[in-house]
Formats: sequence, structure tokens, C-alpha cells
Amino acid sequence: MARRIIGGAFVSMDGVMQAPGGPHEDPTGGFTLEGWLAAIFEEGLGHQVDTLFQPPFDLLLGRRTYDIFAAHWPFTEEDQGIADAFRKCRKYVLTRGDMDLEWAGSERVADMDALAALKAADGPNLVIQGSSTLYPQLLERGLIDRLIVMTAPVLLGTGKRLFGDGTPPGAWKMIEHRLTPGGIAMATFEPAGPVKTADFGMPEPTPQELARREKVAREG
Repeated sequence: MARRIIGGAFVSMDGVMQAPGGPHEDPTGGFTLEGWLAAIFEEGLGHQVDTLFQPPFDLLLGRRTYDIFAAHWPFTEEDQGIADAFRKCRKYVLTRGDMDLEWAGSERVADMDALAALKAADGPNLVIQGSSTLYPQLLERGLIDRLIVMTAPVLLGTGKRLFGDGTPPGAWKMIEHRLTPGGIAMATFEPAGPVKTADFGMPEPTPQELARREKVAREG
């Protein structure tokens, strides 16, 4: 049975997903608010994470997230359920670089064509955690089958975003939605084809509206 690719992303209200877990996780770009999710973590969010990482699954990671995971999960004495699941699963790392993958069970995926072939093969689902740079590429190729967005009630202003440069348009349908007492919204989406456009049945445009449109066209 062909695999599915499932993305699980912690984001702020303004779409930032950088370094939710704690200090020193990812300060690139001068990001100073590391640990913004750990400070408000709730039981309901933990349950969602446990559901996301319900075996069997394999991990699909970008290079930087792989480095973060490989430096932590093989050595931690906490969260043994997830740590054990990560130890047993395959770790696929999408990277063009010829990097050393020292974490047992890790394997390099060279490009999107190789990932598409991996997805089409038999095996457990591929779960993405972190790895912001993967999403525009995966969405462009139509490779994401489900997206679980866990939105915290904070604004961060700057940082790496879930839907960064190169994200293509597309419609999605919500198949599940839950809310924690502290206001973390957990929504599960699946692709629903192209974006549809329409209008609200407005009357014929006024001369002023036509002039406004001409001005916008001139100004670009």
C-alpha cells in the first residue's frame, strides 16, 4: 500500500513555526523567541502529538530539523514513548548535501523525484515535523495528503513560516477541529483541489469604481 505524507506543524497566529520547543533550538535569522510553545503547552496538544506519532510511521525531515532531532532524541530520558517510536522508525532526510547521517535508521533522499518514488512505494506513512523548507516544495508537487496545523494564541512577528516563499495556491477541506482550554486550535486538513473564485453579486460598477480599477492597473 502506497504511503501518505502527513505534515504536523506548530504555528503561531501569524504562521511562524520556528523553534517552538525551547532555547537554542533554532536561533537562525536572529530569532529570539525560542520556546514560545513550550511555555503554554497543554494536555490536549500532547494528545494530538501522540496521535500524530502513532506507530507505524516513518519520519520525513529537512536537514536542520534532522540535526535538532538527532542531537536530542537518541539521548533523552524523557518522553520515552516518542523517543522509542523515533528510534524504531526510518528517518528520511530530504537534502541535496552529502551529509553524514549518524542517527541509526537514517537515510538521505536526494530530491523531490526520489521522494515521490518513496511515497509511491509500500510502507508506513511519512510524518513531517518542523522542516519549514519542505512545505512549499511538497505542496508544489502535490505530495502532502494531510496537514495538521496546531495554532497557538501568540503573535511572533518574525521567523520561519509554515507557508513560505513558493507556496502554491490550493483549496483544503477541514476534516477535524479541536480547541484546548488555553486556546490552541488543532485543525486537520486534506487537499480539495484548486482555489475557486466568485463574487458577491455586486451591481454594475460605478464610474468611480471603474476609475479606481484603472488607477490600480496603472500603478501596478
